[in-house]
Amino acid sequence: MIMNSYYNFFQRYSTQLLLLTILAVLCLFLTWQSDFFMTGKNIKNILEAISFRLILAIGMTLIIVSGAIDLSAGSIVSLTGVIIALSLKAGLPVAPAVFLGICSGALLGAINGVIIHISRVNSFIVTLATASIYRGLALILTQGSTISQLPAAFLFLGRSDVDKLNPPLLIAVPLFILAFPLIHRTKWGQYVQALGGNEEALRRTGIRCGIYRITSFLILGVCAALTGVITVARLNSAESNAGIGMELDAIAAVVMGGTLISGGKISLVGTGIAVLLLGVIRNGLTIMSVSSFYQQFLIGLILLVSVIFSEVNERQKTLL
Repeated sequence: MIMNSYYNFFQRYSTQLLLLTILAVLCLFLTWQSDFFMTGKNIKNILEAISFRLILAIGMTLIIVSGAIDLSAGSIVSLTGVIIALSLKAGLPVAPAVFLGICSGALLGAINGVIIHISRVNSFIVTLATASIYRGLALILTQGSTISQLPAAFLFLGRSDVDKLNPPLLIAVPLFILAFPLIHRTKWGQYVQALGGNEEALRRTGIRCGIYRITSFLILGVCAALTGVITVARLNSAESNAGIGMELDAIAAVVMGGTLISGGKISLVGTGIAVLLLGVIRNGLTIMSVSSFYQQFLIGLILLVSVIFSEVNERQKTLL
């Protein structure tokens, strides 16, 4: 009986346990390779670097568990960042400018959801198109130039050394915690998971699937806008090319964490572990002076292996 319980536990959380094992081994290796890795300053750097990626990954988790995908998330990061920067340059105070950016992100995400729901076109195709549209709008607004010299009060949101506070983490961690009751303890969360499991069956029960599809994309838009806030504040600049590849990083973290790419099964804990693991990999490669080109190659390879492992593992569970 006890053996069966242990077996079921390891079977259920095999992906997350594997990630934790890899993370532990990697940390030991990097500690052995560099005295700098386990210092307080470097740990602070890792946490700061993963904060905005965690926010975007939370939103992407909700999209993928619903059986969809969003390739426009990076473009929303860019466009909302540009909107905030232009608002600040126009003299708008920090709070209203940030609020405008977040509302813009929510609108852009909702537009994706509405188009997908009404047209019934695959989310991959729709968001691939809107990714180009949103980045094009960012280019039009900036005319290809960089917007810099932003107010100090806004830059505070991207810094980690002000009064020993870390505003990016103070945004990311509460969002991560709130995501658990949202997805596991509310009807909204249950229906979003059901969308990925069997949307047609959910529709036949009389549930208005469009509401849940649109709101899930809206939440991702908000997460992307918050990511844009932190990114622009960290760099003290906004440009149309910001956010390129961020959606792929988020998808990689979600799939690595154990959320099925086909939808219906979610692991928020796994997403968090995967974001941390990817952050440690980036940090370790930087410490070891490995080119950023290899970093991108490695993340792509990890994504491919994660998808294969996740699908094979799920098929084995189904057979059992």
